[in-house]
Amino acid sequence: MGEHPSPGPAVAACAEAERIEELEPEAEERPPAAPEDHWKVLFDQYDPGNTGYISTGKFRSLLESHSSKLDPHKREVLLALADSHADGQICYQDFVNLMSNKRSNSFRQAILQGNRRLCSKALLEEKGLNLSQRLIRHVAYETLPREIDRKWYYDSYTCCPPPWFMITVTVLEVAFFLYNGVSLDQFVLQVTHPRYLKNSLVYHPQLRAQAWRYLTYIFMHAGIEHLGLNVVLQLLVGVPLEMVHGATRIGLVYVAGVVAGSLAVSVADMTAPVVGSSGGVYALVSAHLANIVMNWSGMKCQFKLLRMAVALICMSMEFGRAVWLRFHPSAYPPCPHPSFVAHLGGVAVGITLGVVVLRNYEQRLQDQSLWWIFVAMYTVFVLFAVFWNIFAYTLLDLKLPPPP
Repeated sequence: MGEHPSPGPAVAACAEAERIEELEPEAEERPPAAPEDHWKVLFDQYDPGNTGYISTGKFRSLLESHSSKLDPHKREVLLALADSHADGQICYQDFVNLMSNKRSNSFRQAILQGNRRLCSKALLEEKGLNLSQRLIRHVAYETLPREIDRKWYYDSYTCCPPPWFMITVTVLEVAFFLYNGVSLDQFVLQVTHPRYLKNSLVYHPQLRAQAWRYLTYIFMHAGIEHLGLNVVLQLLVGVPLEMVHGATRIGLVYVAGVVAGSLAVSVADMTAPVVGSSGGVYALVSAHLANIVMNWSGMKCQFKLLRMAVALICMSMEFGRAVWLRFHPSAYPPCPHPSFVAHLGGVAVGITLGVVVLRNYEQRLQDQSLWWIFVAMYTVFVLFAVFWNIFAYTLLDLKLPPPP
């Protein structure tokens, strides 16, 4: 009675790491820092092939042999850091920063991550969390495959800024749908209304020179059944992903899926219009599902097999509805109903760019060679689609439906 509750392990680790970062030992107690070329000589001894990398096992051996130059706690942290490298390698610059005690952001993050690695207690075992802390922990386990990343996210997330991108896009989609429903006096299968395609947001092949339509078509949906599934997936999948990876990265994947969807329609289904946010939604959901499959053992979300099956069934039903609608007799002949190809464009973006984004939490995408490969592929596709839209319609002498 009268005792104060002790803080959780993740919080205590964070506080201890901050103490390590901020408190410098007295000058007379600190061993003289080795020059960088000395570390280079040591590094080369463990990297005879001059690859620029050494294995974490060799790094551990090096730390053991030079433990007198590091205080015991830091040595323990660096050993834990070596164990935390998923690829089993440490690059030269990280090695120099760690061994020479440089006060860089990467060193501070390494100390923080290494300290968390020392906590044997999993984040799921934390007790006494309030509602917001439990929500953050839930999001971490839904999206991140490594415990060290989950603890890093749990301790560093501040909800500033909030997941504004997905919420804003969802609110705008609902607002535009309600406005069109009132103006057309139709909410179910709005797309069958004769005046539906007259809206300036819809992508129409005859109006493909109006570049904004390749993006703004996401604010028009075929009906409440179309909007409903997209909104649910955006909120259940998109918002947690944005909380973890940020608005910039998730917005990039979403917008890339949207643009790829409309461009794919303009190439593969040239006479059809496009509506709905399925290109962006399918990019996010397919990236998330692919990330779960690729990190199956590390993902600790509950009932993941059942939930993946439900998500795939919902996506398949929505795709089947889009295919059925595309070939259903049109309400405004000779123009067909909107195309389903945008869904496929979104999936292609999700399993390429999207997977790279989700697999590199708190890492620079610029340093990932796979990122640049997929960016190059996406750029080539966009340029091809642009030239296709400029020249192919004329060369093929394609008869397009009249503008709405």
